[in-house]
Amino acid sequence: MDYDLTNIQFDEQGLIPAVVQDIRTGRVLTLAYMNEESLEKTLETGQTWFYSRRRQELWHKGETSGNIQIVHRISFDCDADALVVEVEPKGPACHTGEKSCFYEQLYNEGPLASLNREIIFELYDVIQDRRENPVEGSYTNYLFENGLDKILKKIGEEATEVVIAAKNRSKDELVYELSDLVYHSLVLMAAKDVQIEEVKQELVKRRPSKKKEGSA
Repeated sequence: MDYDLTNIQFDEQGLIPAVVQDIRTGRVLTLAYMNEESLEKTLETGQTWFYSRRRQELWHKGETSGNIQIVHRISFDCDADALVVEVEPKGPACHTGEKSCFYEQLYNEGPLASLNREIIFELYDVIQDRRENPVEGSYTNYLFENGLDKILKKIGEEATEVVIAAKNRSKDELVYELSDLVYHSLVLMAAKDVQIEEVKQELVKRRPSKKKEGSA
C-alpha cells in the first residue's frame, strides 16, 4: 500500500518526533524520532521503526528484546511536524524494564494527580492472572472456583446495593457500591473471555454521529 507523506514536515535533519502511546490505556510509552525511511518501514511492517540520533541508524523496536510494538494508528498534528503513534505494546517500552519511559515524576500536585487512568485495565489484568495462576485466600479465586452462578449472584447483589445507595442519596456509598459492581463485572468478563476493548467497541457503535447530534 502506498502512503502519501508529502504533507509530513521533517526538520532540517530529516527527522520528526514521534510520541508512542498505548492504544488501550492512552499511556505515553516513549518519545522517539523517525526519518522518512523509518516512517515508511513502520507503515509497511505495522511495527515501530525509529531513527537513532546517537547511532545515526534505523532501529526496529523489539528487534533484540522481543518487545515489539504493533501499530494501529498514526496521526500528525496541525503543523504536520509531530506524530502520535498508537500501538499495542508486546512488553515494556523502556530499556529499564518499565512499561513506559516516562516513569519519573517532576511535578505531582492537584486533585487529579493521584488518578490512575489505567486502573480498569490493571484490575482486569490482575483478575486474569488470578484465573490463570490461583492464589490461596484470594477472593477472586473464590469466585472462579464457585463458578458462573456464584459470579452472577454477586453481580445481582451488587446491582441491588447500587440501587439502594442511589436511593439513600449518599454519594460516597454510591461510589463504593459502583466500584464493587465494576469489579464483579470484570470478573464476569474474564470468566466469559470478554475483553475490555470489545465493550469499548460496542459503546463506540452506539455513539451518536455528529450529524445526528446536530439534528437532535
